[in-house]
Amino acid sequence: MASSGILIAVEGIDGAGKTTLVRSLADALSQAGESIVVSKEPTDGPWGRKIRRSAAEGRMSLPEELHAFVEDRKEHVAELIRPGLDAGKIVLLDRYFYSTIAYQGARGADVAQPTRDMLAIAPQPDLVLLLDADPAEGLSRISTGRQETPNEFEKLDSLAAVRAIFL
Repeated sequence: MASSGILIAVEGIDGAGKTTLVRSLADALSQAGESIVVSKEPTDGPWGRKIRRSAAEGRMSLPEELHAFVEDRKEHVAELIRPGLDAGKIVLLDRYFYSTIAYQGARGADVAQPTRDMLAIAPQPDLVLLLDADPAEGLSRISTGRQETPNEFEKLDSLAAVRAIFL
């Protein structure tokens, strides 16, 4: 059964402005009277929390990390994305499976099978917005604008590799 909603994913490296754009889109769509759902990946569910802990405390092994992202996405699709789409809402995502492909691919993962697995369970977006940013600028935004310490995913060399995969 086809959904009546619209799925929009915003992608890019850390510090590219994804969260800012998603918030702006959500505000504009809400003001226009649209029914929206806003979410992010990794989620705040158990798998997403595990991924966030790993980013702060030291990354998981690559197979474990890929598994965690796929499981987080399965829950996300089942509990929020598909119900939102089926209800005819606009679902705005701050990251989606493209980030898994780029970030784990930059670590050297063979992402072919995980990509097939994700495509089998995750609805394809109606629109993907890829925000491009220089990795050094992204790190500057994280440190200065957000006043955060970059985590394990946010290293200059890895962001450059991720950006190359996105582009």
